Amino acid sequence: MSAIQAQGLRKAFGPFVALDGLSLTVEPGAVFGFLGPNGAGKTTTIRILAGLARADAGQVSVAGVDLRTDGHLLSRRVGYLPEEPAFYPWMSAVEFLDYVGRLYGQTPAERKTRTAELLELTGLTEARKRRVGGYSRGMRQRLGLAQALYHRPEVLLLDEPVSALDPAGRKDVLGLIEGLRGTNSALRGTDSALRGTCTVFMSTHILADVERICDSVAVIDHGRLLAQGRRDELIERYATPALRVEAAAGAAEAFAAWAAGLNALPWVSAVTVDGLTATVQVTDLPLAQRELLRLAVAADLTLERYELVKPTLEDVFLRIVA
Repeated sequence: MSAIQAQGLRKAFGPFVALDGLSLTVEPGAVFGFLGPNGAGKTTTIRILAGLARADAGQVSVAGVDLRTDGHLLSRRVGYLPEEPAFYPWMSAVEFLDYVGRLYGQTPAERKTRTAELLELTGLTEARKRRVGGYSRGMRQRLGLAQALYHRPEVLLLDEPVSALDPAGRKDVLGLIEGLRGTNSALRGTDSALRGTCTVFMSTHILADVERICDSVAVIDHGRLLAQGRRDELIERYATPALRVEAAAGAAEAFAAWAAGLNALPWVSAVTVDGLTATVQVTDLPLAQRELLRLAVAADLTLERYELVKPTLEDVFLRIVA
């Protein structure tokens, strides 16, 4: 059974159509990256999956719960972190998480243990007694992640979970999210805060983060699914091979003329020039590897660098959306 199954989701706000027949399938235990430009429908989708909004049409189930008929069961199986979580500013982190535990019916002893686990896990132990109103945005994001994980959900919905964090904080939180992967028991076996299979559905605009931790990826735009698949498969399917050439200083004019002439070659699909560096996207990589260097030598260019560019998820995203 899929962790998330959506079929033909449609959602409109007046004349604006946020989702237009969106269909998605997310397998259990995956870390799933949900990508799209601003206004593509990502947050609307996550709110529907979290039970905070209703689709105008379509079918959706999350963690085995049919949202049309059994939505009241969702809160026990799903954790949700919005892009900007809100808290009672006068509470401390300990008080807030204890309050969350009360909502889940835990005993005082259970709340104390679970709160301590999550504060340690999210790096907030030292700030546990400070008022949340004095927290930075990054600290509030960590606390929001702690409350989303409190009841060990089967599905974790994250809307831009690391956008407010500094590089060190982002690394820590991404490592935590990666450890939740259902097929990776390394962290769950040693930390009771992470035990149990969890499927992570993560919306973000930081493509390098998705490339680092996500198994599978979906790209949407204007409320429609453009592509979905395993990360490596999408890179292989959509990324265009490219070679990067950098000329030595003092050859700017000759290099610019040489790079401009590459556009006329049948095996060249695009040329991007930045100073003395040209990135050449090609349709026939073996031919390009032979000919590009020969053409540079024929043009009497002295090269500082000549390399194959590894395709990235950003290349795939830009090509799919464009």
